[in-house]
Amino acid sequence: MIEPGHREITISRQCELLRLCRASYYYESNGDDSYNELIMNLIDEQFTKTPFYGVPRITQSLRIKGHQVNQKRIRRLMRKMGLEAIYPKKNLSKAHPVHKKYPYLLKDVVIDRPDQVWGVDITYIRLQHGFVYLVAIMDWHSRYVLAWDISTTMDTVFCTRTLEKALKISKPEIFNSDQGSQFTSTDFTGILAREAITISMDGRGRAYDNIFVERLWRSVKYEEVYLHQYLSVAEARKGLDKYFMFYNTERIHESLGYKTPYEIYFKKLLEQQLKQAA
Repeated sequence: MIEPGHREITISRQCELLRLCRASYYYESNGDDSYNELIMNLIDEQFTKTPFYGVPRITQSLRIKGHQVNQKRIRRLMRKMGLEAIYPKKNLSKAHPVHKKYPYLLKDVVIDRPDQVWGVDITYIRLQHGFVYLVAIMDWHSRYVLAWDISTTMDTVFCTRTLEKALKISKPEIFNSDQGSQFTSTDFTGILAREAITISMDGRGRAYDNIFVERLWRSVKYEEVYLHQYLSVAEARKGLDKYFMFYNTERIHESLGYKTPYEIYFKKLLEQQLKQAA
């Protein structure tokens, strides 16, 4: 490209002629890290909209928007973000080779009561500069979010901390997760074993095993994250705390008969306790 300040062809016109996104030019001018942050945010938006898109289609969708990226870069960034398309595919990302894997126990299981099945997942949350990871534990029957936390690293500690927080409320019969190293770690599965909770893990390449949490991520991002520009981790925590309170106690769900997760979770728990006491 011609240097900025050229009188005959502006940067905007050069980008237009080259079919290059202007944001792409300016971000690359400011360093690779800043441009990677931009691409990760765009990947997040596309993946939230189309979680069945793998690396090739994510790459092509960004090229259509004018970003000259290749599959190698997109694959690297998606792994960094902890993203993997939810459709049957080749095993491109490996779970921890030492950690024990558990079978998937929920095929054809009818989930009709609170604390029958809990699920957990991790997602990427963007900040104005950088990002954090968000983990949440949800009751599948009521969609009630029992506990959540954020971290600047995708480690095991913030996941075990969130699990212990959820267990202060109640405990499930079955706990379902994917085969990520955080959830297969002995620290995490050890807590479940201590509480005599049955462990279920999504099989490799299984589609929509954790669909309730995937829907939660869509709600969190479209109704909170994409509407705000978090300047810091503290600001993200404050915004998410307010949103999860709204999600649990005020946001009605059509699938729940236009009731809130809080109403379904605690009302049915109370009914179960009264039935057992009778």
